Amino acid sequence: MGEKNGQGRLKLFALNSNRKLADKIARELNVELCAASVKHFSDGEIQISINESVRGADVFIIQSVSDPVNENFMELMIMIDALRRSSAGTINVVLPYYGYARADRKARAREPITAKLIANFIQLAGADRVITMDLHAGQLQGFFNIPVDHLLAIFVQARYFIEKGITNDVVIVAPDHNGVKAARNLATLLKAPIAIVDKRDAKRAAANEKMTVIGDVADRRCIVFDDLIDTGGKMADAAAALKAAGAREVYACATHPIFSNDAVAELQNSAYTEVVVTDTIEIPAEKQFAKLHVLSVSRTFAKAISLIYNNKSVDSLFNKNKL
Repeated sequence: MGEKNGQGRLKLFALNSNRKLADKIARELNVELCAASVKHFSDGEIQISINESVRGADVFIIQSVSDPVNENFMELMIMIDALRRSSAGTINVVLPYYGYARADRKARAREPITAKLIANFIQLAGADRVITMDLHAGQLQGFFNIPVDHLLAIFVQARYFIEKGITNDVVIVAPDHNGVKAARNLATLLKAPIAIVDKRDAKRAAANEKMTVIGDVADRRCIVFDDLIDTGGKMADAAAALKAAGAREVYACATHPIFSNDAVAELQNSAYTEVVVTDTIEIPAEKQFAKLHVLSVSRTFAKAISLIYNNKSVDSLFNKNKL
């Protein structure tokens, strides 16, 4: 990657949460990851050492706030502080997955809004910009008083299904009413209708008896689309409901593979033909399974970093006509 005019140099750092994605981004940018060490002491304290000069540089730190969430977040905070004290020119935080994003409002009395607290911490530590992907609620951008570039995985996901030939007789399905907007966006790209799984009871017990499908899915191929998969229960229930409604084949598609608790068993034993996710969160070997297919979003992040570094608009990343 060529150096822009002026004093700034691009420096790319990776912490511990998603080194594989960071390596891919570095290759896309044709740069080397910068030298830094992250140590964890026996009592859990974190020590970070930056092993090269960052004075005046435009620094990009890649770190997903994923499991272990608090440990990865503290690594990020300490790294930002180290860079600020080392006279970095700009500090750009690349958050492929924004942990705590689901705590974005007070649903009950005396609850915190933790997503806002995370935003406050990132700003107070000294970040100048945040680059993230598929926030659980797009309004989280407003929690920051610094620029936020909210990237989308939907173009990578849509391209995968187009190249796979899953475009005829396909229906995009929202697993609940909250996911209708996202389902409609994918449906627009794939020129497909949408359906909704209407679940009246939040409990898993007898879930299929309490779920109906709004829309025609009989003898159709369905893509159940969501921003993340956590325990897998909601997605597995949606697949069962679609099969009961006569769907011929069912695919799951989500950006963030959290895969907590029994998610792997839920998804592997479900009615899905394939579970398609991205690499915003690194999936350990013990959480991989036969139906899993992982798409990389490294090129999207690399393009965003390059455009931001060169003071160009990132609007080209949202051109729906270029799949």
